[in-house]
Amino acid sequence: MSTAYTDLIRIIEQRGFHNHRLEDHSEAISRGILNDLCHTCEPFADDFADGRIREWLDFPSPAGRARKLDLVVAEPREDSTTPDLSCLRLCIENKSVITAHRNRTNRYDDLSDLVGVLHRNRPDAVLVATVLVGMCERVLNVPDRVKPFMSQCEFDERVAPRLSSGDQSLWTDFPRAVSRNRPSDLSRTIAKFRDLPIRPPGRTDLVAYDYVLLIPVDIDNVNPPKIARENPVGIDVDAEYSQMLEAICRAYRARWHV
Repeated sequence: MSTAYTDLIRIIEQRGFHNHRLEDHSEAISRGILNDLCHTCEPFADDFADGRIREWLDFPSPAGRARKLDLVVAEPREDSTTPDLSCLRLCIENKSVITAHRNRTNRYDDLSDLVGVLHRNRPDAVLVATVLVGMCERVLNVPDRVKPFMSQCEFDERVAPRLSSGDQSLWTDFPRAVSRNRPSDLSRTIAKFRDLPIRPPGRTDLVAYDYVLLIPVDIDNVNPPKIARENPVGIDVDAEYSQMLEAICRAYRARWHV
């Protein structure tokens, strides 16, 4: 099954590594989900085609502090160039815990704080969180520990062609760039994000997400990246993705197309 994560893997393959400092991985996921909703959810697609709703990427969050929302779908203001957040209909926030699983608490806190802000702003908006969860026990931290320490020309010639190609000598050539995850980190990270509150379609009074999608991935920047459809935590990636689209559509229909 092709999902929004197929586009993400393609971006990593083209660049050679996952850059957790950039937003293009989040943009690819947001656009992929938006496209799939327009193909699978009739009321959403109709509202989108008629111009009743529009999408905005990396839009400033009402929480402030220079934080941005990955995907906002809302009714446009009269100028049609900005969303009316009092008429927010869908918000998707994308996180990743790949290079260092110790960051899971920070990413969890980000999502936990955001749901409260969005609920106060528009309780019936459909709120979704997605989290990439890395399964690899070691990851070559290219953005922070490799690329900054050489010229662009040297990186392009000496390193870039080898990344995500299966070249195992990268581990020994850049030992200080290797981030290690403990064997227990994967299950602890999954358990952490499953603690985020989730609500049924009719309970807009609850401060909770409508869906939290966890996607296990094999991304270490040395071997070819892939979605971990076979994983030890029992996540059926394709089924979960389909269930997320269905949950968004049910909630959207119940709140704006009764």
